[in-house]
Amino acid sequence: MTIKIAQLSCGTEYSGIQSEIDHAADTVGGKMVYPDVAFDDIKRSVDEFGFNPASPQLQLMIARAKSLADGHYDADAVFIATCFRCAEGALVRNEVRRYIQEHTKLPVVTYSFTERLKAAQLLTRMEALVTIVEKKELLARERQVGLTAGIDSGSSTTKAMILRDNEIIGKYWTPTGPVLETGLEVLEKALAEAGVKQSELDGIGVTGYGRFLIGKKLGAKLIQEELTVNSKGAVWLADRQKGEATIIDIGGMDNKAITVRDGIPDNFTMGGICAGASGRFLEMVTKRLKVPIEDLGALADKGDWKKVNMNSYCSVFGIQDLVTSLAAGNTIEDVAAAACHSVAEQVYMQQLQEIDVRQPVIQVGGTSLISGLVKAVGDMVGSKPIIPKHSQYIGSAGAALLASGFLEGI
Repeated sequence: MTIKIAQLSCGTEYSGIQSEIDHAADTVGGKMVYPDVAFDDIKRSVDEFGFNPASPQLQLMIARAKSLADGHYDADAVFIATCFRCAEGALVRNEVRRYIQEHTKLPVVTYSFTERLKAAQLLTRMEALVTIVEKKELLARERQVGLTAGIDSGSSTTKAMILRDNEIIGKYWTPTGPVLETGLEVLEKALAEAGVKQSELDGIGVTGYGRFLIGKKLGAKLIQEELTVNSKGAVWLADRQKGEATIIDIGGMDNKAITVRDGIPDNFTMGGICAGASGRFLEMVTKRLKVPIEDLGALADKGDWKKVNMNSYCSVFGIQDLVTSLAAGNTIEDVAAAACHSVAEQVYMQQLQEIDVRQPVIQVGGTSLISGLVKAVGDMVGSKPIIPKHSQYIGSAGAALLASGFLEGI
């Protein structure tokens, strides 16, 4: 079955990147479709929408959104995209996304593109949309059965977790080195802790950047992008598989913000303008402060971010702000607090504007162990985030959970 992804966009043909969008969808078994609208429907839709953009393509984008919401056009998922240079486009993109979510149950992803966009940059997003449609029943399952392993090959760390009948019996993580060797190492160590052999496993699931290489080597039952896998692991670890929630994962290279309903993602965004909004920036900060990264949170808890002027979206200039502040006599505690606040603020401005934050907020990933960053995120979203036990293992937990679904033929 081909998954129909309705494209609501402005400028993709003008920018010359429509073929890249089509290629990304085709690669993961999707097909971009364009809701039909009559010329007379455009003005009527814009009037009802309550905002009349100057761009005719943005007006068409609104009319197509209304066609979907009114049930005049059938699609399985929605991809909403505008040029990152256009302020009016950004406004319409977010309002159209909200409109679609209020009037349909279709999974949605939004994207801000440049004229240099390549299909590879969209693959994870397109794959997630297809997965949500094709494997909704699998994503909704609340319990793991059998003996399964999950491996998360991340940019900074690689993790493995072993589950038996919905219980964690083994886990291991290590910094990512050579992708295949690191993946095999964490699996071996997790199996040793669990006291089982690889031959006893009923299934293996793999996610993350190195999923294809590791998955092929191990003959994995599940090789899946990290958006759906991480969301599954997060709600399972946090015991929030029913109801609504927002998942925030500040990673080593990119960030993810995902809203879920009954364990199934319905809107997500990922990426960022610069590494200044990622865990990589915090690693750079600890090296400059000459402290272990595990101590950064405690230092930030004692500091006052307001005493340090760190307002750059660039990791390089952010470190420059840090150096200047230290030279001016600020304490390392204040600088640590400012670094955590800077990352949280950028996640709020970049990712959380693309979704409607729903409570509770579940913060996951390795950076969720940095208490100063958790506090800063809580200040941004207005409530203290839930940090589940083993929060850095969401990818491997989700992969092991979803791999178990194949034992029952789901």
